[in-house]
Amino acid sequence: MTSLADRLRTGLQVVLLCVFSSDSFAIEYDMRAGVTDLSQRVQGIHHMGFYVCVVVGIIVFGAMFYTMFAHRRSRHPQPAQFHESLTVEMIWTVIPILILIVMAIPATLALMEIEDNSNSDMTVLITASQWKWHYQYVEADIGYYSNIATPQDQIYNLEPKGVNYLLEVDRPLVLPTNKKIRFLTTSKDVIHSWWVPDFAVKQDAIPGFINEAWTRVDEPGVFRGQCTELCGKDHAFMPVVVEVIPEEEFDAWIADQRLAMALASETAVADRNKEWAMSELLPIGQNTFISHCATCHQTDGMGQGVKYPALAGSDITTGNIEDHLNRVMNGKEKTEMQAWAPQLTDLEIAAVITYERNSWGNDTGDVVQPMTVYSAR
Repeated sequence: MTSLADRLRTGLQVVLLCVFSSDSFAIEYDMRAGVTDLSQRVQGIHHMGFYVCVVVGIIVFGAMFYTMFAHRRSRHPQPAQFHESLTVEMIWTVIPILILIVMAIPATLALMEIEDNSNSDMTVLITASQWKWHYQYVEADIGYYSNIATPQDQIYNLEPKGVNYLLEVDRPLVLPTNKKIRFLTTSKDVIHSWWVPDFAVKQDAIPGFINEAWTRVDEPGVFRGQCTELCGKDHAFMPVVVEVIPEEEFDAWIADQRLAMALASETAVADRNKEWAMSELLPIGQNTFISHCATCHQTDGMGQGVKYPALAGSDITTGNIEDHLNRVMNGKEKTEMQAWAPQLTDLEIAAVITYERNSWGNDTGDVVQPMTVYSAR
């Protein structure tokens, strides 16, 4: 007949097995397995370290509790008298060394593979800036910006938050399956960090430096991450989205991007040569402002303190047009006002300046044409 202690022990074991082996517990608390061989190896190393810690904890705390119970004063009023024991000291020195060696071998091999960027099939240059990512396909000579696409109404709690709240972008990074992708990361302003947990890739983007990482994904899918280095006011609004598609689809996507770039160039020329009315520029400028400028300067143009100055009634938006154009195109050093010339088209820059000079009481009546922006480039 089993004792009460044995039954309690058995019941506790069953409960722990049910809780810690459930999918919901693993999803919420465990390191995710990811979708790459390397990410699954990293999870395996994590599990090995966790199990070692659990076993060591059980042995150490078990010995402590047993000693306190079995050798309490009421049972042994006269304590044992002993001092050094070379055997015991050898045991508690050698065993931890062996444990560390056993754990270090697979961890070192994984780290060596993580750092091996050789023999890559393609290279993507990832450039961070406050608060967006720029992806450049080095071999294909194609590049674009990736911005957060979560609606402002969700951010300001005006409507329910979506399933992928703050993890949505207008243009994801597109990669092919079954290819070794080499990532080069850098930054234009402060330190950022490009992180996709399903790839086991987390690499800092540092101004003036280029760091390397790589991945290989064998199954198509959409994978999400974030900037994980505190990079300023909108650090939480800098998501990473990667769409992995089959190789054949990727080749077709590259061809489509080249065609889109050619069409965009033709459209830009047509836009540049057109004489735009204010009524045509204002809605384009408003959309551009909300997408790129409102985060700092607010939708009502009132700004946020000294660091993000108000545009309503400011010297820039009501003063000399050339100064306003220069500020938007080239930014301002030692501030978070970045250069928008590489990011926006001539039409978008002309429209947003026209919008800023004719909104929030800035009734200057000025209209900036795309040709003026083109000439300023």
